[in-house]
Amino acid sequence: MLVDLTVKGFLAQTAGSDPVPGGGSISALNGAIAAALAQMVANLTIGKKKYEGKEALMQKIAGEAAGLQSAFEKAIDEDSDAYNKVFDAFKLPKETDDEKTHRSIQIQAATKIAAEVPLQVARHALGMMETLSLVATEGNQNAVTDACVAMMCARSAVLGAALNVRINLTSLKDEEYVARVSKEVEQLETEAVAREQELLEKVKKTL
Repeated sequence: MLVDLTVKGFLAQTAGSDPVPGGGSISALNGAIAAALAQMVANLTIGKKKYEGKEALMQKIAGEAAGLQSAFEKAIDEDSDAYNKVFDAFKLPKETDDEKTHRSIQIQAATKIAAEVPLQVARHALGMMETLSLVATEGNQNAVTDACVAMMCARSAVLGAALNVRINLTSLKDEEYVARVSKEVEQLETEAVAREQELLEKVKKTL
């Protein structure tokens, strides 16, 4: 599994000639990094006398971020697996009409899954950005820039995953699905950029 590789091993595999892990897995990794940083800032706040009034909030944030980190880690491999399934579908036989029909159905099904995996990553990453704003403003201010880096990673997770959704949508014939998801993706992208910018502008004024 990709998620079990060392950092060097993961980077080496990414740098290789295989198409996976690719941008989708990297987007999920960005989400996992953002979640890990959120936990770090929360844990650096917990137990500090200056922030004793934020103890319960930070414990809640740390727990939620840990759950999200696990989901993103899972998506790192799910994205690569989804790509492989699309590739396998294209290799199905297409000699007879029945084979062509079966192949087309399998390609469409696999491509929809390949769109759904990064779509979930984008949704989770955007949802996490509200928590990141909270941990940045309410958490240990000595780690506020770490929270900002988490926010930037989350934005990259949203935008990167969104691009992977978009490229898969171009191969789908389900027009209703394509229209609905395209609209959602555009909203996710817009909100992610706005939330990142809002936090960065606020923090920069305090530095």
